[in-house]
Amino acid sequence: MMESLSLSFVGWFFTLFSAAVLVLGISIIGWLYRAGKLSERYLQGHIWNDALLLVIWNVGLAGGIGVLARQSFGRYLLVMFCWVLIALVVLSTANRLWALREARRAGPRPDWIRAISAALVLVVPVVALCGATIVTLRSDTAWRAFVGS
Repeated sequence: MMESLSLSFVGWFFTLFSAAVLVLGISIIGWLYRAGKLSERYLQGHIWNDALLLVIWNVGLAGGIGVLARQSFGRYLLVMFCWVLIALVVLSTANRLWALREARRAGPRPDWIRAISAALVLVVPVVALCGATIVTLRSDTAWRAFVGS
């Protein structure tokens, strides 16, 4: 049986990581605004992508805070966030590898070993951490911790 992660670690990690990503994203949007490139980006249809990512990372933040406070909504939000994060990382990586394959037709041959290695460096830790978090939050121990509070 896999050893569960600590609920405190899960709560703090996802709270701090989600907050950091939100601050970084808002900073990038501010930089694009000051550089005069924000309206160009949104005219290209990126507003929906940015808004959806903002919602997803807020769900992660709320889930992390809920786990720290041992509120039942935190478990459900964080499990949902982890599933969405796994899907986003896997699909984004597959999309980038597909784009590399398509770019090969127009230019020099890509280094597939390096591209796949770089993709795995991102995908494996995210899937492992999110998978361990899902297992932890769905365990009987976690259930008792949330019900007992």
